[in-house]
Amino acid sequence: MLNYAYMNATLLLDAVTAGEITDKLPSDNALCSLSDYFSALADVTRLKILSALSVSTLCVTDISALTGINQTTVSHQLRHLKSVRLVKSTRQGKVMFYSLSDKGFSIIMGCAVSSVFERESV
Repeated sequence: MLNYAYMNATLLLDAVTAGEITDKLPSDNALCSLSDYFSALADVTRLKILSALSVSTLCVTDISALTGINQTTVSHQLRHLKSVRLVKSTRQGKVMFYSLSDKGFSIIMGCAVSSVFERESV
């Protein structure tokens, strides 16, 4: 391995690898968004709500009844999930319905569940 100065730091890897890593590092803004996204997933209540929404579009009343979480808490958590763009809402008459913003959560949740079960079976 080459030892060379890179951005005023001495690295023990080659210039090509250093360049690849630098090119693939997300911007600070993207990292902040990722941090918000994963922070939103770091709560049991929000995960329960997101899991319910991964099956169907639901209103607050249905989410509350299905998950056993009171409606005030559900509404509060949905506001948080909307702020990080994990959830979107649509109004039908007087009722607001919530759904996942995209399929990304289902994919991430599937990977996370598989990883947890894999670790538990070892």
